[in-house]
Amino acid sequence: MTEHGGQGSQSVTGAQSLVTSLEAAGVTDIFGIPGGAILPAYDPLMDSQRIRHILVRHEQGAGHAAQGYAAATGRVGVCMATSGPGATNLVTPLADAHMDSVPMVAVTGQVGASMIGTDAFQEADIRGITMPITKHNFLVTDPADIPRTIAEAFHIASTGRPGPVLVDVAKSALQAQTTYAWPSELHLPGYRPVTTPHAKQIKEAVRLIREAKRPVLYVGGGVIRSGAHRELAQLAVLTGIPVVTTLMARGAFPDSFAQHLGMPGMHGTVAAVAGLQKSDLIISLGARFDDRVTGNLDSFAPGALIIHADIDPAEIGKNRHADVPIVGDAKEVIAQLVALLQAEGADGDYEAWIAFLAGLKQRYALGYDAPTDGSLAPQYVLERLSDIAGPDSIYVAGVGQHQMWAAQFVGYEKPNTWINSGGLGTMGFSVPAAMGAKVGMPDTTVWAIDGDGCFQMTNQELATCAINDIPIKVAIINNESLGMVRQWQTLFYNERYSNTDLHSKRIPDFVKLADAYGCVGLACESPADVDATIEKAMAIDDQPVVVDFRVHRDAMVWPMVAAGTSNDEIKYARDMAPQYDDVQDDWEVRA
Repeated sequence: MTEHGGQGSQSVTGAQSLVTSLEAAGVTDIFGIPGGAILPAYDPLMDSQRIRHILVRHEQGAGHAAQGYAAATGRVGVCMATSGPGATNLVTPLADAHMDSVPMVAVTGQVGASMIGTDAFQEADIRGITMPITKHNFLVTDPADIPRTIAEAFHIASTGRPGPVLVDVAKSALQAQTTYAWPSELHLPGYRPVTTPHAKQIKEAVRLIREAKRPVLYVGGGVIRSGAHRELAQLAVLTGIPVVTTLMARGAFPDSFAQHLGMPGMHGTVAAVAGLQKSDLIISLGARFDDRVTGNLDSFAPGALIIHADIDPAEIGKNRHADVPIVGDAKEVIAQLVALLQAEGADGDYEAWIAFLAGLKQRYALGYDAPTDGSLAPQYVLERLSDIAGPDSIYVAGVGQHQMWAAQFVGYEKPNTWINSGGLGTMGFSVPAAMGAKVGMPDTTVWAIDGDGCFQMTNQELATCAINDIPIKVAIINNESLGMVRQWQTLFYNERYSNTDLHSKRIPDFVKLADAYGCVGLACESPADVDATIEKAMAIDDQPVVVDFRVHRDAMVWPMVAAGTSNDEIKYARDMAPQYDDVQDDWEVRA
């Protein structure tokens, strides 16, 4: 953050200082909506030669777009809003970014300094509101503080465990005269992220890895955020240890590798769930033992020792005791594990264990039954989309059944090609996040995989995409329901479908809606038409495309571990539990 140090001081408005500061921080794209308190900043923003501002239709869209931009590029995403309702509309994306460790800076206007605390028009204490859901936040009332605050915000958002930072700037500070001076160095007492792991802990981890009989690499989103995919592949290939990648880590390790067991957790593969449950050593890399992975925590992996590596010390031991805690950046941790294993020998005796899990992976491979009435299976749509769009495309999901099917049936080979709302589970995430991803990666095909429920929450951003030449492609998995809630009602509420019927195959007409928004609208309800429809969408590159895939209503996501139950109770289909005994006896004898 020092490359702009030494610029000469000059008299400017606080608003000009803000825009120049954003330029100095390397910002090239901002998603936002102007309003009274932030308006002074929008005037010099119009003159910026470096920053493209994209006018969204809702501030939530601006926040999710900043998230998608950050997740696709690894750079800090930026959004901007005015005070009061403009700022409070950013609460959901800020909370989402906080849960999923997304580097993001939100700049909001605030009422004039003399009016703060008076319940002035469009005043909200956005700093107080967002304190629990941001990595840090600032209120700026002195215009001289603007450059330093922006520099600190970007540094905090992008270092250590990434996260969202909010900078709230009083209108009076934007309007006042000041001198612009970009700081040559930052002083942040108390903020010293540890990135280099302790050598003693690495040595102890390697000892456990070499002694284990049933180890598993439990890979979380931290591996994606740290760019540690190459080091992970090196560790996995060196040791042969089976790998599971969480919902946030899809793409961190190629699906095509034989030792990849898939995704663990509530809708994980049988092999991944069993691999964790029956392991004697879990090597957790940038994961946080989320309840959706562990199921009932008391019965999770009862025989496993835990190596827990995370850049955030607060995560280590939070949910599960760590036998070997390692604080550090995933990339450095894995690189040091690899170096020591190469020096001491990565010759663990895992042959029987690997064979057992490979058997489970083959026997209980992900699958689905085609609807008997000839209608469209959502899983088939995603399989074909994966094959046609390929592993170089970016897939951005909403939340619900379609999210799980996209995680299961699309093949991921590379990091940053799968973007979703994991921790918060925000419906409406997909379309604006895909828009942000496309802005950040304009030469890459970006598919928003959305549900008909999610799509109706934020589809107004299609207007933003059409007007600003952001040609995303949207696959609506339309089962005319709030699908995941309906699935729970089917399984746990005696098929009493209270308020989950959206009538989305009737109202609205998504093809007409797409057309009204300046997009190409397509519809598909027959398996025979799926390939041609996807290929038609792929061939259109000059405007957004929306495809209404009208799928079978009663399709469910399997496997499933019911919420609050043990992972041992996994079902791979309704009322069908996997049988481990015959295979397990074999590896226990061999071990």
